[in-house]
Amino acid sequence: MKAFVTGATGLIGRALTRSLAASGHEVLALSRSARPGGLPPGVRPIRGDPSVAGPWQEELANCDACINLAGEPVVGARWSAERKRAIRESRVEATRNVASVVAERGPKVLVSGSAIGFYGARGDEELDEASPPGEGFLADVARAWEDAAAPAARRARVVQVRTGIVLARDGGALPQLARPFRLFAGGPIGKGEFWQSWIHLDDEVGLLRLALEDERLAGPLDATAPAPVRNREMARALGRVLGRPSFLATPPLAVRAALGEMAEVVLSSERVLPRKALALGYAFRWPELEPALRDLLS
Repeated sequence: MKAFVTGATGLIGRALTRSLAASGHEVLALSRSARPGGLPPGVRPIRGDPSVAGPWQEELANCDACINLAGEPVVGARWSAERKRAIRESRVEATRNVASVVAERGPKVLVSGSAIGFYGARGDEELDEASPPGEGFLADVARAWEDAAAPAARRARVVQVRTGIVLARDGGALPQLARPFRLFAGGPIGKGEFWQSWIHLDDEVGLLRLALEDERLAGPLDATAPAPVRNREMARALGRVLGRPSFLATPPLAVRAALGEMAEVVLSSERVLPRKALALGYAFRWPELEPALRDLLS
């Protein structure tokens, strides 16, 4: 298979391209840089900006499959109006440019990124691929992101992968989650009652490959472990794995003061279950939180 990957130099993209290349697939990685770092051996870089139409689309048209993971990081700088515009447009425009090609020629499958932010903050409600969209900035972005991929379904199988909190050894959320515990200052946020839907990077790659390779899949696919946890359970597990106390609570108001509107990422309660993946027989390598953390933090 000849696969075209956008967002290939990001945390998930690097792991996915490594997995595909190791399986003998021909992988093309779109990058704004002429010499992108972090790509595994055998992956061919293609220079271009996915949010801008260009010659890279001809390379895409000659591939069998596309995995579209492009988008500005959600976590980082505070959400100014300009930052929010970049988060939204980097995803929507890149997806629109990819889908415009796939709708006419080339790949017969498009696996496009999305996020569980699609569901919004829903308290204790169990959510899955059949649940309606929620409210808020991230829900609006995810809905527009998925809508941008829809035209490709005219001639290709399209899967929108709604990813949760990705836990990885290097990068992503885990180093930030673990830092206060390493400094003996870890604990839940407030009472820690809100839900966090997480996934080990190994299973994120596994589900992306399931979406790519299993022709039974189309539409949304939740990429979360089957055992979401409350924030207080996340804190206790981190404390046990790191051998640190986990009782020093952080007031939610302090999080909102520090992050502004971006606190939506941290404090939203999203209890998401990967029902499609389980129904198709996907065997999670890391279904439970504490073993996943021990693998990544040991």
